[in-house]
Amino acid sequence: MVYIVVIKNSVYIKGKNYYVQVKYGNIFRQKGWKVIPFDECFSTKIGVATADIKANSICGQYLEQYPIDNMRELIANSKIKPSERNSFYQGKTRYESGVMLPRADYFLLSFAKLDKDGKGYFASREEYLQCLARVWEELDAKYGYKDVCLPVLGAGITRIGDGNPTRQELVDMMIFSYKLSRHKIKTKLKIICIRGKKDGFSLDKIGSSI
Repeated sequence: MVYIVVIKNSVYIKGKNYYVQVKYGNIFRQKGWKVIPFDECFSTKIGVATADIKANSICGQYLEQYPIDNMRELIANSKIKPSERNSFYQGKTRYESGVMLPRADYFLLSFAKLDKDGKGYFASREEYLQCLARVWEELDAKYGYKDVCLPVLGAGITRIGDGNPTRQELVDMMIFSYKLSRHKIKTKLKIICIRGKKDGFSLDKIGSSI
């Protein structure tokens, strides 16, 4: 049995062994772990070039608030291993989508793959779902009994398959993937949505496919 309750600016979805809250808000103001999506190479350069981190993205906002002087050292200290295959973008070292490393009360997430031009993408929705499966596994291993907050993964400029899913679809995909995963946290998983985007997104429509 799945219970879905809408209270003001939040939707609560509770199942047998999971608890998800979808709400409007600013991820940087949330309590608990905050997941920040990077690209597969953990790039940190903010700019306007194709491969640069955009300043208005969640990753860009994070880097401006919490600059990283030496990402290679941070990665080395976290002991995560690079992928066997380098990135299509300039042959850089890459990390599997879904891998994350902790920094203070944040999880830095290797998310979008990069093409030869440095554009973020997933070749299909199946690849996106594989990434989510790895995210739940990583959180299960590392969350330390604190709530975990995520943005709507893929709602930025990352391309997913031939046609990008809407933000409404992405939220339902995240919830459905988490529901099916055997890796779950015992605290609350929060999906934080940005208010004001004119894309037809509505909290009232969440869970219609669950």
